[in-house]
Amino acid sequence: MAKLGRRATFEERLRACQLIESGKSPDLVAEILGFGRATVFEWLREYRTLGPDGLRTKKTRGPAAKLTDTQLARLHALIVGTDPRQLSFGFALWTRAMVAELIRREFKVKLSPVSVGRVLAKLGMSPQRPLYRAYQQNPAAVTEWKQQTFPAIAAEAKRLGAVVFFADEAAVRTDYHAGTTWAPIGRTPVVATTGARRSVMMISAVSPRGELRFQLFDQGLDADAFIGFCKRLLADADRPVFLIVDDSRVHRAKKVKQFVEDSQGRLSLFFLPPYSPELNSDEWVWKNVKHDRIARASARSVEELKTLALGALRRLQKLPALVRSFFADPHLAYIGECL
Repeated sequence: MAKLGRRATFEERLRACQLIESGKSPDLVAEILGFGRATVFEWLREYRTLGPDGLRTKKTRGPAAKLTDTQLARLHALIVGTDPRQLSFGFALWTRAMVAELIRREFKVKLSPVSVGRVLAKLGMSPQRPLYRAYQQNPAAVTEWKQQTFPAIAAEAKRLGAVVFFADEAAVRTDYHAGTTWAPIGRTPVVATTGARRSVMMISAVSPRGELRFQLFDQGLDADAFIGFCKRLLADADRPVFLIVDDSRVHRAKKVKQFVEDSQGRLSLFFLPPYSPELNSDEWVWKNVKHDRIARASARSVEELKTLALGALRRLQKLPALVRSFFADPHLAYIGECL
């Protein structure tokens, strides 16, 4: 389904075309990125005719720029190299109004929001959804994971003939919803939902081969529940399993450690660097299930919520090509380079 009310970024258009050129079907790419099939085909036509430049937003003519090349270079450095909050702005995301104020402060030049948009386009910038990263994340640990730790894990998996899974947990509540809907201008639509807050816990694991394993829980996930999921994972595997998870207390519990030791090499557990969800391909499962599926429905009871979650996960399990495409995320390129 096409995303309503939002224009695709250049990066999204380029990624769509690259996925298709690598062998993915246009229908699957449209589903992954959430844009219409016709839109994706139009991008592909432009890409094959003009190359990547054909995917850039078409520029419109406007008044002559009021900033010199030196000022433009300085502006680019400020926007790219600083957090707006470092420059005494109240928000962390740049807006045209904030950039206009920055230009006024730095260069004593007053520009309209439209002119600011043209300046930003000239600087090669476009509105993009940022990746939110916890400030506690250790960049050095992330680099070490990508360049040393995971390559060693992958090499050992190949040596033993083990399958590599990435796992994660998530919860969804009956009052959870997101997305937009069409309605007459000035009349905010109302969707009837339950006022109760009941949750369903979900755990899943994905492999680069497109495999998906999952389990639902009525209560919070503890060490026993995690061990139960690991048992099911091993029961479905005909070879050793290398399971990569975050470093939560549940995963590091003594019970879990003992279970791994008792598995006699059938299960090996590895931990991602703290505060680094972008390194876990299983995050895409929750984007697909929670945000793209459950969020657009309106569960009135926990039973209905479980039915929605189960249906979304089973649907995804039957689409291994879609699961494999999760690993095409640029932040997950390190996985494909090793496996």
